[in-house]
Amino acid sequence: MITYKQAGVDIDAGNEVVRRIKKFAKNIGFFGGLYPLGKNFLVGTTDGVGTKLKIAFMMKKHDTIGIDLVAMNVNDVVATGAKPLFFLDYFGCHKVNPSQVEKVVRGIAEGCKQAECDLLGGETAELSDMYQVGEYDLAGFAVGLVEKQKVINGSKIRAGDKLIGLASTGLHSNGYTLARKVLLDHANLDPRQELEEIDGKLGEKLLIPTKIYVKLILSLIKKFKIKGIAHITGGGLPENVARIMPRNVQAVFDLNAWTVPQIFRLIQRLGKVDHNEMFRTFNMGIGMVIVVEGKEADKVMKYLASIKEKAFLVGDVERGKGEVIII
Repeated sequence: MITYKQAGVDIDAGNEVVRRIKKFAKNIGFFGGLYPLGKNFLVGTTDGVGTKLKIAFMMKKHDTIGIDLVAMNVNDVVATGAKPLFFLDYFGCHKVNPSQVEKVVRGIAEGCKQAECDLLGGETAELSDMYQVGEYDLAGFAVGLVEKQKVINGSKIRAGDKLIGLASTGLHSNGYTLARKVLLDHANLDPRQELEEIDGKLGEKLLIPTKIYVKLILSLIKKFKIKGIAHITGGGLPENVARIMPRNVQAVFDLNAWTVPQIFRLIQRLGKVDHNEMFRTFNMGIGMVIVVEGKEADKVMKYLASIKEKAFLVGDVERGKGEVIII
């Protein structure tokens, strides 16, 4: 049985870091940092793409990884109810390859277009003694704006509310260290090979860009009373949904409410990965969770169906102690 820690990522150590640095920064633990500006808050986020980049290097495909970079940031911004305003990037590499950089930035520009925010600029650093030949790393920074009275932080969530899961496009940009350990190292699969189980080439499936939910979430906020939004990234459903749960309630997910995509099943089967480890590492097919009043759930689901957005009524909010339970 392969675990995320064995693959090289210690989630518990990461959580301990968050606990220790809370005294140095505000809003640690929420999806974005809030900075007061008159009647509004500026919402700032920063993130990277992680070892999904390793798959891009193997496949020599660099034109969509920038979408992932934008998505990981703007999805956090919109999880607070804010509209992303602008984005900046950092590109660090062994040697500047103009063609490669252009492809990456083209993806970043496409991500900003999907999120309807401006790409203000960025920084390119050539660090030959830091990176392997042909490799690079990315970081992104987004800023959004929301009225103070319209911040969505989960504080109004009550027992009786419903959980709606918005489908992911795949792994998005989390869990790739474990995915690579299982699929490439342990199972010795070639990312270029076709796999009937996932209906396509492994590398192409792993490089499907992270879905950008900005326009969808903002449209839902305009039409319905959205009480909580969780972007499902590192830590999966348990840790990200817990961020928005008040201490007097708990989120209860019904595993039968959606079908987990085959790519996750493949990883779990080949690596004999524990059920809880899977849900704590990957999004398992749910990229965003929104919380709505019970009486509004059907209306929200009908609206999502009308605009052809794949979504599932995945669970309930019950009395509890801020926990997330998956049954």
